[in-house]
Amino acid sequence: MESKVSIVWFRNDLRLHDNEAFYEASASSEKVVPVYIFDERIFKGQTKFGFPKTGKFRTKFIIESVVDLRENLRSKGSDLLVFSGKPEDILVELARQLKASWIFCNRERTQEEVDVQDKLEKLLWSFGREIRYSRGKMLYYTSDLPFPVTHTPDFFTSFRKEVEKYIPIRLPLTEANFKFSDLSEIEDKGQIPVLEDFGFDDFEIEKGMNFHGGETEALAQLDYYFEETELALKYKETRNGLLGRDFSTKFSCWLSNGCLSPKMVYQRLKDFEKSKGANQSTYWIFFELLWRDFFRLMGKKHGNRIFQLSGLTEKAENDHVDWDTFKKWSEGETGVPFIDANMKELNATGFMSNRGRQNTASFLVKDLNINWLMGAEYFESLLIDYDPCSNYGNWNYIAGVGSDPREDRYFNILSQAKKYDPKGAYVRYWLPQLAALPDSVIHTPDRLSNEQKSQFHFEVEKAYCPSLVDSTKWG
Repeated sequence: MESKVSIVWFRNDLRLHDNEAFYEASASSEKVVPVYIFDERIFKGQTKFGFPKTGKFRTKFIIESVVDLRENLRSKGSDLLVFSGKPEDILVELARQLKASWIFCNRERTQEEVDVQDKLEKLLWSFGREIRYSRGKMLYYTSDLPFPVTHTPDFFTSFRKEVEKYIPIRLPLTEANFKFSDLSEIEDKGQIPVLEDFGFDDFEIEKGMNFHGGETEALAQLDYYFEETELALKYKETRNGLLGRDFSTKFSCWLSNGCLSPKMVYQRLKDFEKSKGANQSTYWIFFELLWRDFFRLMGKKHGNRIFQLSGLTEKAENDHVDWDTFKKWSEGETGVPFIDANMKELNATGFMSNRGRQNTASFLVKDLNINWLMGAEYFESLLIDYDPCSNYGNWNYIAGVGSDPREDRYFNILSQAKKYDPKGAYVRYWLPQLAALPDSVIHTPDRLSNEQKSQFHFEVEKAYCPSLVDSTKWG
């Protein structure tokens, strides 16, 4: 009698801990074959406005994560098969070759991923095989929620009140029952590609945060944040910081690519609270995990509307496209230091603080009057921690077409800059040409008088650039 073989198709769940697909494949099969596929449409495709769908920062992070996953599987006596191409074609051929009974994977809910799932499912049905879906992106199981997905409250506060005190969060799955199968009989397990294979030159981060992909690094960051530094005790006070490693958890890079389970973060948080005590800061870490679930549920409930100009509304929104102005925004050359510093960081590292994201997005949409989809796609391309639902959910919110009880939400860039970068340290770090300006004018070089320009030996046009927006607009 032939043994039952299952394929585990790793997608945005590049980890072994709390991996439901691996868990269920192990329970159903005698042999488990782990697979990862670099989908050519995702890694070589473009967004509608022509940006790389997956830029060099996230591509490098994912490559590192796949390397780490393979090493972790090998350490347990198994391996990872790696391919490049179209998953639906590769997996069908592999299922035939291995005589696999099932393909297990994490179910995705956004359109491009759903299209691939549907094609694969139909091809498998044609020769009596099937795909079995699991969950792994959310803190809560949708089946545990007190409402069907289609009835999810459209406002975050309403959602939070219905779930946070009443719905238990399941423990993360352990590897105790996983089957790590010997795959030595498979000669060609595939080479993991390098950046050059996707049209990017290799690079090093010269300035700012450098994130390394993989489950090993993700778990190390948990240790660092909860045990080594106990930074969780002051997260609420520091979370809006701009410089350095420690002002926020930095979990998002590993969460978005599935190197880290939200339920694992929650478990470590509760263990920390038992040991060190709970406070507003520890609650706020949980609060941020709730936002991730909320945005994913909005994506499930509203589907492609989150990617459309009018978002969740029926408004006819601004569709203005101005490539010259957009280029200045994207390259950090708007003449507004707080905006430019944040965009310089994004372009240099693939990361930006949440505070920076809100301000740069608001500036593009509300001050420059540019189509918000251009900004959302640019973030999609560059961010290491890009997640479709969170990224587009946040842009919906800023553009006024999402789940926000406040209409016409607007960020006063100058007051934000003075509040979150009062000494100009962040601006000076990313815009060293402004370093000699005193704190009193670091955020408003467009207001310098001729006397001040002479005093500070500074000419805006030569040392920096003219401002696209007169800073007196903000007071």
